[in-house]
Amino acid sequence: MSDTTRKVIISCAVTGATHVPTMSEHLPITPAQIRDEAIQAAEAGAAIIHLHARDPNDGRPTPNPDIFKQFVPAIAEATDAVINITTGGSTRMTLEERLAYPLRAAPEMCSLNMGSMNFSIHPLASKVSSWRYEWEKGYVEGMEDMIFRNTFKDIKHILLELGGKGTRFEFECYDLGHLYNLAHFVDQGLIKPPFFIQSVFGILGGMGADPENMTVMRATADRLFGRENYHFSVLGAGRHQMPLVTMSAILGGNVRVGLEDSVYIAKGVKAESNAQQVRKIRRILEELSFEIASPDEARAMLGLKGRDKVTP
Repeated sequence: MSDTTRKVIISCAVTGATHVPTMSEHLPITPAQIRDEAIQAAEAGAAIIHLHARDPNDGRPTPNPDIFKQFVPAIAEATDAVINITTGGSTRMTLEERLAYPLRAAPEMCSLNMGSMNFSIHPLASKVSSWRYEWEKGYVEGMEDMIFRNTFKDIKHILLELGGKGTRFEFECYDLGHLYNLAHFVDQGLIKPPFFIQSVFGILGGMGADPENMTVMRATADRLFGRENYHFSVLGAGRHQMPLVTMSAILGGNVRVGLEDSVYIAKGVKAESNAQQVRKIRRILEELSFEIASPDEARAMLGLKGRDKVTP
């Protein structure tokens, strides 16, 4: 049964590394655009802002710490949102590249993918007749032959290096086995509750966007960890975004939206901003009588170290 007295955390993933600029003219590319989109999403009600960086010249994903530095401190200064930095980067980045900025910044939260997998949107390439930048077509088509590497050794390294700095994690689980990978590290004593589990549905290579899959993931997490030890959240890719995250809240979970996950606001209608998606899910949740967690409430729920312990 749904508990409408609890607070629901809204996360917003502002730009990501999967969509390319041709897919939406509203996808933020430059540091200024990413900064402004993040601030507006926080003002709309997102307690957690999940961030990637892009080359401002052509929008390709980049791990360059100097580019992150052009927008992360400004977001921190303008909002009290929890800043969540990717450790996934893109499938083309090495682990060292993916960790270059997180290790320097030691943020309150980072994403952490819980297994190696096929991860692709390559079928979308056939639907594009003209590309905005020369790199995009090869990038999207090339996903057909790419593996998103997250070995046990990689995950352990991230847990030790970033966890040792007090950073906690958004554990991204794209398949049922990823929950068991998480349980392995819990058994090793490398992860302590409360866990923040982000279940991802609708990515080619991971679980399909079927409601039944969400109930299986939720029940499995309950069995492995005990519901009192973790917070469940859902990311629905593409057109599945709003229905699945709404279902997550009804099942007692939290929600993630943002242009990283879907460039649409409704069927066939491009989202004009991340804030527009945040406002929509907030309206849906509030009409269902859920309360929205503030950033400080999210910090308390997730056991975060606090803004004052983050490297300037």
